Amino acid sequence: SEEGEEPILKNDPNYEKYFKMLKMGLPMEAVQHSMKRDGKDPTIMDLDPHKSLKSQRGGGGDDGPALKDDPEYQKYFKMLKMGLPMGAVQNALQRDGKDPSIMDLDPEKSLKSQIKKDDEDDGPPLEEDPEYEKYFKMLKMGLPMDAVKHSMKRDGKDPTIMDLDHSKSVKSQLEPSSEEGEEP
Repeated sequence: SEEGEEPILKNDPNYEKYFKMLKMGLPMEAVQHSMKRDGKDPTIMDLDPHKSLKSQRGGGGDDGPALKDDPEYQKYFKMLKMGLPMGAVQNALQRDGKDPSIMDLDPEKSLKSQIKKDDEDDGPPLEEDPEYEKYFKMLKMGLPMDAVKHSMKRDGKDPTIMDLDHSKSVKSQLEPSSEEGEEP
C-alpha cells in the first residue's frame, strides 16, 4: 500500500536535512528559518519525525495543513498555547477580520476538511456578501449590533440575517425545507 512506502519524516528526502540540523544542535528557529528560505512549510518540524508526513497530514494533500499549522491561523493557536484565554484569541480573530468560531474546530484537521464547501454553499460568506457588506463595516466600526439591525430594517432587509453564521453564505443557511418546495 502507498502509506507503507511513504518514508518516516526524519528520513524523507525533502526534510531529512532539517532533522540533521536539529540533531547537530541548531535551534529550532534557525532550522525553521532555513525551511522558509527553501520554500518549505516550517510547521513540518512540529510533527512526529517517526511517522510519515502523509499519515500526519491526513494524506489528502489538497486539504491543506492542520488548522493549528495553517499559516493563516497559526498565530492564534500560538496565543492559546501561551496561555491567553479563548475569548481574547477570538477577539483577535474578529479584529483581524476572521471568523472566531474557527477556534471551535479540530486543530489537528485542515480547515478545508472541516468547512466543506458543498454544492449547497455556493454563495459568498455572509460577511463578504455585497448585499450585507455595509452592515459588517458598521460592526467593524464599533456600532452595536442593535443599531446595525435597525439600519437593516430601515433598508428593508431582514435583521435576523445578522444572527446567522457570518462565515457561511446566506443561501446555505436559509434553504431549510420550509422554502417553497424547492428540493434538489
